[in-house]
Amino acid sequence: MEVEQKGLEIDLGNLMAYDPHHHFPPNLPSREELVQQCLQKGTELVQAIGFDLFNLPSTEDRDGPIVTLPKPTTRLPREKRLPEPKPLTKWEAFAKAKGIRKRKKDKLVFDEQTGTWKRRYGYDRVNDDNDIPIIDAKMKDEPGEDPFAKRKGDKKKRVEKQEKNRLQNLKNAAKMGSLPSHVQLAAMALPITGTQNAPTKLNKNELQDIAGKAGTSTASGGKFDKKLPGEKPEKHEGKYRKFLPVVEKRGADSQERKQTERVLNKLISKNSHEIFDTNKAVTIINAKKDKKKQSKKSERSSSTPSKLKPNKKSHKSFKKGSSRKSSKQGKSK
Repeated sequence: MEVEQKGLEIDLGNLMAYDPHHHFPPNLPSREELVQQCLQKGTELVQAIGFDLFNLPSTEDRDGPIVTLPKPTTRLPREKRLPEPKPLTKWEAFAKAKGIRKRKKDKLVFDEQTGTWKRRYGYDRVNDDNDIPIIDAKMKDEPGEDPFAKRKGDKKKRVEKQEKNRLQNLKNAAKMGSLPSHVQLAAMALPITGTQNAPTKLNKNELQDIAGKAGTSTASGGKFDKKLPGEKPEKHEGKYRKFLPVVEKRGADSQERKQTERVLNKLISKNSHEIFDTNKAVTIINAKKDKKKQSKKSERSSSTPSKLKPNKKSHKSFKKGSSRKSSKQGKSK
């Protein structure tokens, strides 16, 4: 449903609006003006979509009016490429060539040996080898051969052949690029694909690591899980985290304060070249000393006048020679 409004093409199914006649000017002085024009045009398109939405028939609800959008008309491109057709397996190609059609079989089949209905496949199935007590001998059987062991061997060969065919089908699908997404990772590790070598066996240490990770992946970290016989506890790599006590003992230094001081000293020592400037510190200390000296001098000058200042010479001590001369002069007089 496309509605033209002021030359706009509006697709309400995809909530899209487009103006085919709009063009930006070729020479814009700055990128900011281009951004402003884009926002202005985008606002017009959103307002046009909202106007058409409110014109659609609506039904009232507790949360507000509800509108049923029409079918979209604009075909948007796919995010991913179209899936390629899956190649036919050997049996599918053979059945197609021979005209064999697949028919749906019943799950339950009547078992003549027990006289009951049993499953066709799986546990307790019909014609199970375990339910046969006696096997009739045939003319082709070799003397002395165990018929029960022969049946088990034939079954094992059939299973191996089926597995080989399955891997070959995966290989062909991988070459065509149409392998299912849930099988891609598994098929890349198979040696039959030819892309990688056969996976090597894990050694003892790798198996222990995997078992330890699986054991500690529970909510309790494997604390309440049952240990297998012979299973060793997981090795704890690294140091255990230590927590401070909730209540400290009396008379003991605060461990929290020591811890914070240790962290701060470590940080300061790392960034000491950025935090502490020695030249600036020396100049500040010298400036403080000069300021103190000047303040002391000003206090002395303000407290005692110049005339009443004590004579510095009176505090000096006389020499021995000068004192003897003065005493001799006094005797001679």
